[in-house]
Amino acid sequence: MDFKQTVLDNGLTIIAEVNPDNVSMAAGFFVRTGSRDETPSVAGVSHFLEHMVFKGTARRSPFDVNREFDEMGAEYNAFTSEENTVFYGAVLREFQSRLVDLLADILRPSLRGEDFDMEKNVILDEIARYEDQPSYRVYEKLMAEHFRGHPLGNSVLGTTESIKALQLGDMKDYFNRRYSPGNVTVVAVGNLDWPALVDKVAQCCSHWKHFDVARDLPAAPRRLGRLPIVDTRINREHIGLMSPAPTSQDPQRFAARLASTVVGDHNGSRLFYALVEPAIADEASLAYDGLDGAGAFLTFISTDPDRAAQSLRIAHDVLRRFQDEGPSDIELQAAKNKIASSATLKGELPMGRLTTVGFDWVYRKEYVPLAAQIDKLLAVSAADVLDVARKYDMTATTIVALGPAEEI
Repeated sequence: MDFKQTVLDNGLTIIAEVNPDNVSMAAGFFVRTGSRDETPSVAGVSHFLEHMVFKGTARRSPFDVNREFDEMGAEYNAFTSEENTVFYGAVLREFQSRLVDLLADILRPSLRGEDFDMEKNVILDEIARYEDQPSYRVYEKLMAEHFRGHPLGNSVLGTTESIKALQLGDMKDYFNRRYSPGNVTVVAVGNLDWPALVDKVAQCCSHWKHFDVARDLPAAPRRLGRLPIVDTRINREHIGLMSPAPTSQDPQRFAARLASTVVGDHNGSRLFYALVEPAIADEASLAYDGLDGAGAFLTFISTDPDRAAQSLRIAHDVLRRFQDEGPSDIELQAAKNKIASSATLKGELPMGRLTTVGFDWVYRKEYVPLAAQIDKLLAVSAADVLDVARKYDMTATTIVALGPAEEI
């Protein structure tokens, strides 16, 4: 296992975790841009642009892009979040050069008017589909309410109104502002040829023009409140709770991850035994999300409307009790085993390591081998976990409820 890193003259960073024991390699272009970097007039443009990147370049038609991925037998995709847009693929080692060439090429898309008009309808359909998913609606409303007035409250998809109003020129301006090579990190993991990787990226990307890119990092709010949304078309009550948590740069993120696993893992957690096992709710989970200069604990509950108030009381009791006493030794060890096992199994494939290696660098400019990450996790004590729960007050929540219940 060997870590490599270099920077091109135009500011584009290339990093790699080279592992000759793998039989494949994965590569991705990590662009540090997402909905938090948008203004209201271009809400949803980051995600829309992710779609447009696959719509052809000066060298390739949209058909060529998909055909070449298929010819390599690649597993490939892209995603957009509040903070990042990532384009990636995994292939056998012999296709390294071809994969990097293709990914680099689509990062400079043609952005043709006819493609923009057609894809706008696809985005509008996607928004409509997600609006039919109660869990998505709760998450969107919860982020908007908890981070009200903060860039993290921006919707990743945007709105029907903002997408309809978006113009191609707006997208091109956004692309020119955010897709600077200094805002892009090329990440590769697996059985790869490092000198050939650097040569190929330089060949494809060294002509990209550099310009300065900034991101506002205002302090995240500590907001309390309840927002009930009555929708009688929904049969279940969907409840979301959000409270502050350590940032992605905070060393306490390991304790926060363990706290979320003890309290809210989908199986065997305190919320599971308090709500799901006795059939009070069909789903109850808590997750930790470390963000750029912010963080959140997110609890989600799905239950019968008549049991919504009861479920919420029980969830708060679980959070309060955990904040009082912290994890038991057995709970903490089980949580460590779960996270370590998941990370190890995921890390056996280059595709599984790609986002971990990439985001370690994007958020903290560090490389941490898998074994070292697990060591840091195992070193967290019960007192550390209790401290993070009390410091961030997991009971100080923003609450959004969606469903037929008029009161919770």
